Amino acid sequence: MKRLLPLLLCGLAVSLGHAAELKTPGDRMFAEYFKIETKRLADSCLAEIETLDDWNAKKDLYRKQLHEMLGLDPLPERTPLQATVTGTVQHDEFEVRNLHFQSSPGLYVTGNLYVPKNLTAPAPTILYVCGHGRVKIDGIDYGNKTHYQHHGAWFARNGYVCLTIDTIQLGELSGIHHGTYRHGMWWWNSRGYSPAGVEAWNCIRALDYLTSLDVVDKNRLGVTGRSGGGAYSWWIATLDERIKVAAPVAGITDLQNHVVDGVVEGHCDCMYHVNTYGWDFAQVAALVAPRPLLILNTDDDGIFPLDGVNRLFTKVRRIYELHGKKSSLGLVITPGGHGDSQELRVPAFNWFNKHLKGKSVLIDKPATKLFQPQQLKVFGNAPKDERTTTIHDTFSRIATDDAKAKRPEIMADLRSKTFGGWPKRGDRLQLVKVSDTERDGVRLAAYDFDSQPGIRLRMHVAHKADLPKGAPVHLQVLNDNQVEDIAGQLEFVAEHPGVYVALSPRGIGPTRLTQNQKHLTQTRRRFMLLGQTLPGQQVWDVRRCIRALRTLERCADAPLELWGTGDSASLVTLASLFEKEISRLNLSGYPASDREQPDFLNISRFATTAQLLDLAKRKTEVNALDQTTNFPGEKSAWHNFDLYDFKLGDADCRVVTPNTAAPGRPWVWRARFW
Repeated sequence: MKRLLPLLLCGLAVSLGHAAELKTPGDRMFAEYFKIETKRLADSCLAEIETLDDWNAKKDLYRKQLHEMLGLDPLPERTPLQATVTGTVQHDEFEVRNLHFQSSPGLYVTGNLYVPKNLTAPAPTILYVCGHGRVKIDGIDYGNKTHYQHHGAWFARNGYVCLTIDTIQLGELSGIHHGTYRHGMWWWNSRGYSPAGVEAWNCIRALDYLTSLDVVDKNRLGVTGRSGGGAYSWWIATLDERIKVAAPVAGITDLQNHVVDGVVEGHCDCMYHVNTYGWDFAQVAALVAPRPLLILNTDDDGIFPLDGVNRLFTKVRRIYELHGKKSSLGLVITPGGHGDSQELRVPAFNWFNKHLKGKSVLIDKPATKLFQPQQLKVFGNAPKDERTTTIHDTFSRIATDDAKAKRPEIMADLRSKTFGGWPKRGDRLQLVKVSDTERDGVRLAAYDFDSQPGIRLRMHVAHKADLPKGAPVHLQVLNDNQVEDIAGQLEFVAEHPGVYVALSPRGIGPTRLTQNQKHLTQTRRRFMLLGQTLPGQQVWDVRRCIRALRTLERCADAPLELWGTGDSASLVTLASLFEKEISRLNLSGYPASDREQPDFLNISRFATTAQLLDLAKRKTEVNALDQTTNFPGEKSAWHNFDLYDFKLGDADCRVVTPNTAAPGRPWVWRARFW
């Protein structure tokens, strides 16, 4: 007889439909979960800092962690900048130098350097970092530096040197800021990559360039920018203490706004570090202390709401007060929405005058645009060796298969850098049997359990009614595209001596989210802001299901096999590394690379998919069958599936693959062990 594991038992699960306009139980569960987790991180933010000694003992660690969360620990090599001026533009009061430098080989940064005329000594200098202002004329990108040119011009007309630099997405060389937001590049999370890290590195190298110039006073450096530029102002001000004064504009708010209130949906990936250590944003801002810091915002900014800015300011002010530097922190709120307004510029200009020049002077010149974008362009043609447009492919340092996987080091990194968002301890399961029935000689039961606060899941258990205790347990972890028809499964269970368990992790089956692509994407993005990923927390769900099974008398001491297909193959592999007494892993469609693997935070930095599988093999037996589309054997039909029966060694095997009526991935089971 051909033997086939019940594909999913998912006919026992509830199909929730695809109507995007309906709010599903999964939507409501996730919303509650995000509230719980956000509050947990908000409550812990800077809570360990009670005295200035506490701060001084922790600040270097915090800064190192932020470097790591931006992909900058260790820093890339400081290679020669190859700075080149490609042209100049003259104004009566200043000169503009159109220039580029390479922050790393091939990573070109384009910018405009505004230099006052008739300088008699090195001048205070501003690094102006640009927000999302595209300037594209007749298909040609001129860079967001041209959109924000009026800031550089104002500083130069008032005695400052100012370097305004393009970003990697909206510069003359157009890279990507929207990897997870728009392009489905979830492997960015696995690599610990964020374009925020590249922007921060470009800012660090911009300071290297500025401090090499005779016109720059190296001890009087400031940074400002708005929106995206406000965010980059935070990165460079916190990472590099060469910045003496900072005035970020509309560039920060707290996790409550981002995750619970949903403003993450208005922000691209460049606004976020990979939140490995579970920071709220006040912890970023506090690292500027005790240097002069002015936070600027409006009272009706839809993506940087006022309530979050105020909460953040209150937490940061406490750190300044510990330093006795309360007056070095300021908050300016002006009327209006998310815009580049004169009301926001004037306080920032005054702040720099006070703290870089040591005096306040009358602001009698408005910041106005003086040049055509074409006058400020750096490149005629893009350099052939540029990597700016594809830097997301190579910026992160990732593991390779060249070295043998070291289990202790990898396990430590998994615990602290990939699964740091797991609960520190497992709370009570609160296991409840919600149904128990017998049908056609098969005992069917369903159990609900708590995976963690806010996440309640269901597992389905099926076995022959007269099955003796001690029979092997087969736990199948389901994917969202797997079978929903129980017909035919009962016959299989009735004929085989095993306990068959189906688990739908969070977001699958009964807890499925509304099937709207934007909603799915933005839900997944929220997890990273909490120091998690959705697949990473699903691994925790698998672990909790195993614990729940072990509380059942029939399953307590029985051999336990885990089954996973495609994405769930990765889930069960990782779960097995943390759980004891797993007798076998049965895997189909295990990923060959991190681009195929579900996103697990930072995992590619220290382990490849092959190395993770190797670790599992050292701990338990692994039965891994590769997917193929050229199936051998005799073809037959079963419901909406095509079956291929063949021999593999001494085993009878069956491949089950959806036909055109049920598109999806194939599943392969090797059955000789039953």
